[in-house]
Amino acid sequence: MQKYSTRLWFLVFALGWAFDLLFWDVISPGVSFLIFSALTLTGGILLLWKGQIRPARNTWLLLAPIAFFAFFTFVRLEPLTAFLGYSLTLALMVILALTYQSGRWPLYSLADYFAGFFRMLFSLIAEPLIFQTQVNKTKAETDPVEKPPSAFWPVVRGLLFAIPVLAFFTVLLASADMVFSQRIDDLIKLFSLEKLPEYIFRLVYISILAYALAGLLLHAAKPAMDEKLIGLEKPLIPAFLGFTESAIVLGSINLLFASFVFIQFQYFFGGLQNIKLDGYTYADYARNGFGELVTVAFFSLLLFLGLSAITRRGEGRQQPIFSGLGIFLVAMVGVMLASAFQRLMLYEMAYGFTRLRTYTHVFIIWLGLLLLATIILELRNRQRAFALAAVIAALGFATSLCLMNVDGFIVRQNIARHVQGDRLDVGYLASLSTDAVPVLAGFYQSKTLDAATRDRVGAALACFDDRAASRAEDESADWRTFHLSRYLAARSLAPFNLSGYEFADKDYRSSVTTPLGETYNCYSYVMD
Repeated sequence: MQKYSTRLWFLVFALGWAFDLLFWDVISPGVSFLIFSALTLTGGILLLWKGQIRPARNTWLLLAPIAFFAFFTFVRLEPLTAFLGYSLTLALMVILALTYQSGRWPLYSLADYFAGFFRMLFSLIAEPLIFQTQVNKTKAETDPVEKPPSAFWPVVRGLLFAIPVLAFFTVLLASADMVFSQRIDDLIKLFSLEKLPEYIFRLVYISILAYALAGLLLHAAKPAMDEKLIGLEKPLIPAFLGFTESAIVLGSINLLFASFVFIQFQYFFGGLQNIKLDGYTYADYARNGFGELVTVAFFSLLLFLGLSAITRRGEGRQQPIFSGLGIFLVAMVGVMLASAFQRLMLYEMAYGFTRLRTYTHVFIIWLGLLLLATIILELRNRQRAFALAAVIAALGFATSLCLMNVDGFIVRQNIARHVQGDRLDVGYLASLSTDAVPVLAGFYQSKTLDAATRDRVGAALACFDDRAASRAEDESADWRTFHLSRYLAARSLAPFNLSGYEFADKDYRSSVTTPLGETYNCYSYVMD
């Protein structure tokens, strides 16, 4: 890579400038993140390829999920789906850099991921400086003719170092003395540099980002043979806990879980008539339980994995007994997870779907699949592969949210419930993201809906239309904020004449009166 040091620095500073161009002064990113991700991946791979540094075969497999999640940051505006899109794109790009030449990410344990994170953090901080020092040293050793040092680059470097330091102390001194602060303001106005602090700040963060990207690329360029997987040859932590102690812990927890599961059977298979709790409805019983049961499942899984790593298991029957206790524990957790799922479905039947209920609904399914994978790995003595199973489960959960369109799913389910006679919270539908608008528009056009339901759906659409108009007035046209979800919402709203819906603002909260004379809020307090 030393041969291409100039190209490296040119690329990372160009990417830093691109980041500034795409994200500066943008409140709601649209296509920006997708473009920046594509530029970073393409530029980095081309530079490394030019330096004869080839990615491993497994490394190419990471490009598909990176592209998928980066694309869905441009497709979905529902908060958790968008957050997972951003987070997983960045996390997968870091994993790609960690295993660029080795491609050994499928063999990583949880410890390898933690260690890799700290190695990457060191590279981001120190690797560019070490690399440039080596480049300068190599040039000095290989250049037979001693050339007079250039004065240009030292001056540029000196200014780059001096500007942020001067800005820092200037701000402190201006805060300490009002007269000095006034003189600084006069100086800025004299040169018409009102935005000088902004330019300095932008130059500083562009430089920091470029430096970090250089560290990322240089880490990817490290030879693959330097990587050693933790615990592959010998365990990270030697087993120190006796088999008897672990068996007592697992056995006692199994007894507790088995008794809990036995009690659950009275309603899990018996239904509503078997629950007799004074002061509680069946839905209250469900609401107060599913979150705790999911928490129990999660921490039980961590407990079993921890005991599996630190327990000494000798020859003979100790290994099968420990595995049996662990599998029984996971099986009981699976039954409790099914109970949690049953409770959640009950709660949804009583009160409808919300984002949190939908997230939990999907999460329980993927957590259940992870439990099944844990049992299979224990039976095959492949506990190390749990990290890969966990990564697949996390990616599966995020992929499910992306593909299902959470807000559109909520609209479909709640309107279907309303058709069956349940209450429809128009305010909650109107408070969803624009991902919900095409689905709402489809129902509004449907000839099968009765007039009252269509009136309510129209109220939610009118709220979206009103917010879209306010947004268009508040924001100037900016191609960086273009988002497919908002575009599809606007296209879905365009054919409708919603002038019959009248708005009234009270305490900064909008309400809409429908053509049938009903009034609904354009917001909702429902959170869970």
